[in-house]
Amino acid sequence: MTRNVRRGRASAQPGLLPHQTLTYAIGDIHGCSNKLRDLLARCEADAEGRHATLIFLGDYIDRGPDSRGVIELLMDLQKARPDQVICLMGNHEDMLLVAFDDSLFEESWLCNGGSQTLRSYDVSDPKHLPKAQVDWLRQLPKFHDDGRRFFVHAGIHPNRALNLQDETDLLWIKEPFLSSNKDFGRLIVHGHCRPAIAGQKFAQTD
Repeated sequence: MTRNVRRGRASAQPGLLPHQTLTYAIGDIHGCSNKLRDLLARCEADAEGRHATLIFLGDYIDRGPDSRGVIELLMDLQKARPDQVICLMGNHEDMLLVAFDDSLFEESWLCNGGSQTLRSYDVSDPKHLPKAQVDWLRQLPKFHDDGRRFFVHAGIHPNRALNLQDETDLLWIKEPFLSSNKDFGRLIVHGHCRPAIAGQKFAQTD
């Protein structure tokens, strides 16, 4: 979760007026629906009735016990609050979709937590996953830019402009992004790695 963070040119959020918006960024849920519900309750309590935007940074599935519950919760939340809930794609959603489209990549996904995802749906084949949920995953955007902060799952390539980023980097990159001290013109809010704060980057994963 990201709140009241100031790095580089990004504006902090302390002392918000009642009409101003809070932003909470949540990364790498990985099938932990109970922890997600707890975190959402904490965000709601922290907001104290103020307008709040929730930005999910991807990796909703795999490894944890309830990927299905996480996806269903996020879909319901986005349907109820379409202007306040933004869900981005992570590399684990990308792996699922690749395995769904081509069985040659199924084993790679299963070895990276996909087997736990299938178990949560009580199926043994990605093709048997609910079509509505696969379609929802497929349409997830790769980034969100609010003019001050650039939200993304993994990061960006420091040698490319923000509007020229490669989708593979947005979902998968670690280096040279993590060690770069370049001024990106935005606070880069990302998941995909261990928690860290460096320069104009803020990462928080669970």
